[in-house]
Amino acid sequence: MDMIPCVLSIAGSDSGGGAGIQADLKTFAALGVHGMTAITSITAQNTVTVKAVQDVDPDVVRAQIEAVAEDIGVDAAKTGMLHTSKIIEVVADEIEKHGFPVVVDPVMIAKSGAVLLKPEATETLLRRLLPLATVVTPNAMEAEVITGLKIGGLEDGKRAAERIAALGPGAVVVKGGHIPQKEGKAIDILLYEGEFTLLEAERYETKTTHGTGCTFSSAIAAELAKGKSIPEAVGVAKRFVNRAIRYGLRIGRGHGPLNPMANLYNDAERYRVLKNVGDAVRVLEGSPEVKGLIAEVQMNIGMALPYASGPDDVAAVEGRIIKMKQGVRATGCPEFGASRHVARTILAVMGFDPERQAGMNIRYSEEAMRVCRELGLTTASYDRKKEPPEIKRKEGVTTTWGAKQAVEQVGTVPDVIYHLGDWGKEPMITLLGRTAVEVADRAVELARKLVGASE
Repeated sequence: MDMIPCVLSIAGSDSGGGAGIQADLKTFAALGVHGMTAITSITAQNTVTVKAVQDVDPDVVRAQIEAVAEDIGVDAAKTGMLHTSKIIEVVADEIEKHGFPVVVDPVMIAKSGAVLLKPEATETLLRRLLPLATVVTPNAMEAEVITGLKIGGLEDGKRAAERIAALGPGAVVVKGGHIPQKEGKAIDILLYEGEFTLLEAERYETKTTHGTGCTFSSAIAAELAKGKSIPEAVGVAKRFVNRAIRYGLRIGRGHGPLNPMANLYNDAERYRVLKNVGDAVRVLEGSPEVKGLIAEVQMNIGMALPYASGPDDVAAVEGRIIKMKQGVRATGCPEFGASRHVARTILAVMGFDPERQAGMNIRYSEEAMRVCRELGLTTASYDRKKEPPEIKRKEGVTTTWGAKQAVEQVGTVPDVIYHLGDWGKEPMITLLGRTAVEVADRAVELARKLVGASE
């Protein structure tokens, strides 16, 4: 059996569990590497404030690094809170001695505003540690302190990255969380081997951002330890953090922590979701009446992972479900990423109710809507004729827009969303539920009621 990559966090302890070594260890576990620690400071903090800081003796910091490096080995490391010049000197000495790649997160100020790097230590950080960094990951405010530049946009961020790169690190990532940029996007700036790469992701309006920098830098270190290149490692870390922020933990009165384990929980749920979609298909195939629900564009049923962030996190039938003489049949097996339209409706709905993980499209008719209401299902609609031009121009965005319109119309997530179509667009009903099997059972009940009503 191959040795598991071993990654060292040289950072402070967060008693609230949201940042520091606590966030790093969760990230290492979620990314499949063995995490080790050299604690530099003990902080008494929560989501609101840092109440106290006790620095660890620099000789003890040194001993921690030596202990793991000499026995276990360090495939990569990351640094976080390094409160004093003496601690930075010791850490730099050990990195030079052992030669492992290191991601430097130049932690200066906590979310609460508490100072985590003493002013006199900044010069030591720049002189001793940054030249040793494989990657350095400042946010905009830290980049301003390091460079003396005011960062008001992406071009300013690029100039700051170039100035930081001149200090000697192998690569620089200026994080975009605090940089004014285009609406709805968070764009990080990677400068590597003289080339800029912009890493774009959705920006979430949330307070669950405590530990973002720690998690990002530790994710890069974990991927470097696995042998990934710097651009690959940074890309993985960006996606990892984006999901962790989206599904952050709403705890405490201040900035709650992001959730590094969301990625691990998703992986653990993949089999259950695939099986549920497969079971739902068998329910549909075992009920001949369902063929009356097939739309002209056919039918599909999907279910999302609990921490889904895109269509690839939604399992559906590859090739859809079609009408046969004796009923319906799936043309393929359940696969993640097999749907776009149904998947986007589910994802939009999950933004309002994370437990509504499943959906299925069926043929629209006034009779079907009447039966839905008779069954006690809540319904909501949207008008495709009112779709903004900028939405229409983007392929596949209509269902996301429409689902949001429908939910906002009734103030809650309904059981059924429908629309009456548009020029060249078929009217459609989408049944929603917590699982694919629940949705399939609901479709069977609806189909049987419709058959009964027509006899």
